[in-house]
Amino acid sequence: MTAAARAAKTESWDDFKAKNFAIRSERIQGVDVVVPSDVPLGFAQLAENLSEDSALEDFAEVVLLLFGEGVLDAWVKNGMGANGLIVAVMWGWMQGSGRDVTFSEAYNVLKSDDPKKAALAATGNRAARRSQSKPTGGRSGRTSAASTASGRRTSRT
Repeated sequence: MTAAARAAKTESWDDFKAKNFAIRSERIQGVDVVVPSDVPLGFAQLAENLSEDSALEDFAEVVLLLFGEGVLDAWVKNGMGANGLIVAVMWGWMQGSGRDVTFSEAYNVLKSDDPKKAALAATGNRAARRSQSKPTGGRSGRTSAASTASGRRTSRT
């Protein structure tokens, strides 16, 4: 076994993530945060319940999952407003979903008529695209008998 093969077998999860999920950081409201490369399980359910009217405490767990410990407190201390917080969360969600977007693009998603649908479409989520197609409810057209009938047999008389 080669040294490279042995190293690959002993690779830690953190090493794997650093190598395969381009770890990078971004400065948001004066705080350096790691750009999310994945969205934690259960995140979408928490985030879908948030709106501009949600209390700051409602955002705490979402920001913790996306950006880590102490980030929300630092943003508040540095004067982040409600709109900025919502844009940062949407941006992080989209980044973690595999879509490298700008803050302006995340803002535009939030300002769309249906932010949830726009965010899912922007992330390229296959399941979301499939759920957006709606059945028409109409009946299928009749298939011609010629295309479904068996071949004509001659009698053996």
